[in-house]
Amino acid sequence: MASLGNEGDFHGWLPIRTWLRDGEWRVDWCWFGESRLTQPFFRDDVDVALRLPFNQALRRETGLTPLFDWQVRSPGLAPGALVFHASRCGSTLVAQLLASLERNVVLSEPPPLDNLLRAHLFDPKAAAWQPRAVEALLSAYGQQRRGDEQQLVIKLDAWNVFEAPLLAALYPDTPRVFLYRDPLEIVVSQLRQAGMHRVPGLLGPSVLDRLLPDAQRMSPVEYTCRMIGEILRAGLELCRDHGGIALNYSELPHATWGRLAPLLGVMPGDTEHLQQIAAFDAKQPAMTFSSDTRRKRDEADATVREAVQRWAWAPYAELEAVRLSNA
Repeated sequence: MASLGNEGDFHGWLPIRTWLRDGEWRVDWCWFGESRLTQPFFRDDVDVALRLPFNQALRRETGLTPLFDWQVRSPGLAPGALVFHASRCGSTLVAQLLASLERNVVLSEPPPLDNLLRAHLFDPKAAAWQPRAVEALLSAYGQQRRGDEQQLVIKLDAWNVFEAPLLAALYPDTPRVFLYRDPLEIVVSQLRQAGMHRVPGLLGPSVLDRLLPDAQRMSPVEYTCRMIGEILRAGLELCRDHGGIALNYSELPHATWGRLAPLLGVMPGDTEHLQQIAAFDAKQPAMTFSSDTRRKRDEADATVREAVQRWAWAPYAELEAVRLSNA
């Protein structure tokens, strides 16, 4: 039963929004009880939880101090794995595979974390408290709400790779995977169905504003290719300088229970179960999975191919060199 009896007790509650209001950062909490997070994205789990009568009747909003206090009072699981990615490259599949193991708590692109990771771009005073707030937020997500959870896994938004050094400093011993694929295939997918970071200005303040200051004057093809190139370059830096592990889409799903199994907490007895889950589409679990690689490559015209070669191919090739040398 959800309770508001103790103001400092957030057992069963998870942060679903962090935002800056009148110079103060606020946290919106939602009651999840013991419900597992199983949807392809955290926002989908939030939508399900918000339909509960309790959450329609009662909500909790706080500043950051109760979040800090909750971490001290009830430290949650520290992240066991951080999954960075270049978008449209199988990260949802990896998250869904790991979420299918009941001992895991998997957060897939939680907006509150994204906002705190980019807080310094909204709030010039954020540098003083940002690392502590990120750590406290992940502690709240790592609560053992059922009592048998063993590992917290965070799949980040694609643009969060620019904040990877902060997370590496907070969790130096946590495996950090950077998942990517041939940039031609990513670009075609983004041109077909734009993500938030594919449309200049839609995402809000991000490192991309500094890296691509003339974004509004670029064509969609140029901006998409240059944006993906910058994300791949940041992923390369993560793998070279911050202990990241390069993972190509072509290795999925087998790498999850193969070469990365020890890092992701996957046990030999999990393999058959994960193989069954991998047979279905990660974003539409009711549908069987089929690779779209050939379809995407056939869809790319000469203009797209030339733009990918110019702005995104070099970091991809270097990532492949890093991956193959480490393998």
